Amino acid sequence: MDAMGRWVADAVLGTDTLWGGDVMCPSGTGRFIADSWFSDEPLPAAYTAPAAARVRASGGVASKKVDREAVEEYLREVDIPQAIAGVQDEAGKMGGLRGQYLAGLALCLEVMWDLAMEVLGKGGAVPYVRCVEASTGRPPEASHPAAKRERVAELLDRAGYATSGSAGLLGAVDAWRGNRLIPMASVRALGAAMIAHLDHLCTVNLLPHLPPELAPVPRANIEFLPIKDAWFSGSMNYLGRARQADGSPRYEATYEINASLQMSVPEFEHLVSHEVVPGHVTTFAYLQNLYVRGMAGFEATVATMNSRSGTLYEGIANNAILIAHGVTEVEQLPDEDLQIGVLLALLQDAAKNQSSWLTWGEGMPREQVAAHLRRDFLVTEERADKLSGAWGLHPLMGRMYLPAYQAGTEKVAQLRRLHPPDRVLPAIYGCSGLVDVVTVDEVLKQQ
Repeated sequence: MDAMGRWVADAVLGTDTLWGGDVMCPSGTGRFIADSWFSDEPLPAAYTAPAAARVRASGGVASKKVDREAVEEYLREVDIPQAIAGVQDEAGKMGGLRGQYLAGLALCLEVMWDLAMEVLGKGGAVPYVRCVEASTGRPPEASHPAAKRERVAELLDRAGYATSGSAGLLGAVDAWRGNRLIPMASVRALGAAMIAHLDHLCTVNLLPHLPPELAPVPRANIEFLPIKDAWFSGSMNYLGRARQADGSPRYEATYEINASLQMSVPEFEHLVSHEVVPGHVTTFAYLQNLYVRGMAGFEATVATMNSRSGTLYEGIANNAILIAHGVTEVEQLPDEDLQIGVLLALLQDAAKNQSSWLTWGEGMPREQVAAHLRRDFLVTEERADKLSGAWGLHPLMGRMYLPAYQAGTEKVAQLRRLHPPDRVLPAIYGCSGLVDVVTVDEVLKQQ
């Protein structure tokens, strides 16, 4: 590992540990900021320091009972600001596309550090605008669900679910979903069928536009695992540490799905495209392959949430169902039931941004936020509760990650409308160099 790799490893895993994350945990219940570690490099001091395990075990700075003694000891052992500054300095020396990517990563890590100091009472309040601009590259803004909501109403009326009755649009959505609920007991079998369907579509609408070296890479080596009472709707855990007999990666991952979710089959198809193929698992597998072939730097192996690359990856994932079908608009999907499911899924991710905006930008009380999300974004009561509570009120996720879904979705959708697939798809999947939601424009300009 070179100097840049060491700085990145300590900066990302140090920040992750401070917030209670454990990148080596195979479950999303233990991961937080650092989302992967598959380089085969030794874990850095930021992970192995004597106090690191105590900080992780206590939940880090955002836990209800912060172990301040462990945190202070850890901060004496690991100089996180120095590591972040090291990434910034090396990025400046490096220049070019990689330097810009790393500078953006350092910017996001600086904000995450300052948020940790705010939570500990050792720093001032971090402005909401600064948080959103760091992770998305643009200022915060409210979501505008009206057009998608109206289209859902139109499609539901056409499918025989009246939206003008006493229960209104929400009642029609609930009835439509209730008639199409996935059987959670059969989620593995259903997931396998969805993956096979989507992977076949990718051989037609994705692979022809990518370098041929990526064709043999498994796009969906994943296992579905139902999990009860999770704070998340689902968690894709890219592992990537298993090896074939010849030492090549197996590109393996798991997906933990919240067993309490109420989700229709069309919404589940969107979820599988988002989390698996051609979304997150495919994206991470391609990054691992690019790293193994020397086409991407070490930073590609340590995916980082609350960052500009994380925003791009959410954008790819939310557009994945369209990529698989080779279309750019929801209304171009071949089945109107699927269109409803995709629109509801996109409304839910817009609700994540709105929860952030109302909570941190407008100061709206949680109960009002939940009601607003349920009414205007058509989310289930369970989702409204989670998005306004555990997610929306989180001092880091609420300000840096919730806005990423809408920002990334809109960016990737815009790029796919502007550029032909043989230009935009290699760019967003990193084939021309590792990119984020901001630097991807540089690659497309050069082309």
